[in-house]
Amino acid sequence: MIKLEGITKSFGSLQVLKGIDLEIDKGEVISIVGPSGAGKTTLLQIMGTLDAPDEGTVFIEQTNLSRMKEKELSAFRNKHIGFVFQFHQLLPEFTAVENVMIPAFIAGTSTKEATARAMEILEFMGLTDRASHKPNELSGGEKQRVAVARALINQPTVILADEPSGSLDTHNKEELHQLFFDLRNRFGQTFVIVTHDEGLARITDRTIYMIDGEIRKE
Repeated sequence: MIKLEGITKSFGSLQVLKGIDLEIDKGEVISIVGPSGAGKTTLLQIMGTLDAPDEGTVFIEQTNLSRMKEKELSAFRNKHIGFVFQFHQLLPEFTAVENVMIPAFIAGTSTKEATARAMEILEFMGLTDRASHKPNELSGGEKQRVAVARALINQPTVILADEPSGSLDTHNKEELHQLFFDLRNRFGQTFVIVTHDEGLARITDRTIYMIDGEIRKE
């Protein structure tokens, strides 16, 4: 599903990633943990094609992403990868369902099909009655579930999440963590989650520990 070979990345004189090799199977829920500055977010961004490695190769579903040009990468990313961030990054002028539909519009999906798909996902998440509400009318937990729905709209094979529960209270954290497993079981996505939350790391299928730009253990 996902294969990283010899990934290195430096910013100026600081080497952030020092030759990362990693394989992730389809349908796995993986957590990546480690201290701040370990390179977790940089690795996730490279995995998601938001940044390019200095050296090394990224494969997703046996596709060598390192050989793609930017336009090809953008199309691949829109179709195959969904992103969830610590702060939901919903557009305030749009309703919940409209926010969910945005990646589908970018992919060229019709309004009718995008609306139906968005409402299906929101129903699964128990947010049908919040579909017409704008972000400022939603709770923190609701906003993050809408953000997850947005990541799912194009039925990607991979969901990459960077501290997705970092801004939530304990109750909403637990609900969001369970949601990842419910979604994996329902839709079959692979989840890679960067987190400082020890509770989440304990329940994932596998935990990757990073220190100083290297994977130290699993």
